[in-house]
Amino acid sequence: MATGWEPRPSDDVEGGEWRPVLDVPPPGPQRRWTVLLRWLLLLPQFVVVVVLSFLAFFVTIAGWFAALVLGRLPDPIASFLGGVLVYQTRVAASAFLLVDRYPPFAFDAPDHPVQIELRATPLNRLAVLFRLILMIPAAIVSNLAQSGWFVIGWVFWLIGIALGRLPEPVYGATAAVVRYRMRFSAYAMMLTPVYPKGLLGDAPGPLAERPASGTRPLVLGTAAKVLVWLFLLLGLAGHVTSSTVTTDSDEHYESRTTAPATR
Repeated sequence: MATGWEPRPSDDVEGGEWRPVLDVPPPGPQRRWTVLLRWLLLLPQFVVVVVLSFLAFFVTIAGWFAALVLGRLPDPIASFLGGVLVYQTRVAASAFLLVDRYPPFAFDAPDHPVQIELRATPLNRLAVLFRLILMIPAAIVSNLAQSGWFVIGWVFWLIGIALGRLPEPVYGATAAVVRYRMRFSAYAMMLTPVYPKGLLGDAPGPLAERPASGTRPLVLGTAAKVLVWLFLLLGLAGHVTSSTVTTDSDEHYESRTTAPATR
């Protein structure tokens, strides 16, 4: 497992473009009491993530201007944004019940079980210019998947408490959501030029190839893929319902405020 930012462009696969990789250990035993109190224990981490995300927003804007000129992110900006991304991902992996170990209050934590791998590649200036528009479809998919997970996440939470672990399909579908979220954030921060994909997992590799982690490669079975689609549908249903309720409330309010004027 590796994390960090390689300052020189990679000549790896995909035409020199490296898709960010998430490494999470395979599903294993978790302490039931930490599952029970997981989101309460993570409250301090959520505060740190909010602060870091706020700072990363302004650094990303600076990086956008720099990337338009240079065709890449300056190393200091890339290093900071990469650190924020790995911090966010570790907290997310814990919040989504993928790992039991508490995330550290640090960017660099080589002994932590959750790692991401980033490699610097040149950026297309035109894609950088229109990044805000290009990332909209991926933002919608990521938001729907996460929203859908939280709709039934309490069921996974109860399962984790009862079994002391996540079943394989739940682990796989959840890891797919967390990885897609990480890849979308990396694309939005211009840490990669590769558009996020892989929500339904990876194609199986050669049988002789030994997996590097539980998510490299992330091969989903039928049950896990069904769960991912369920997340998307639940997320969509939640947004439609919320929009309908908001519209009805606004119309009801307008009718009450205009009624006296018509008498």
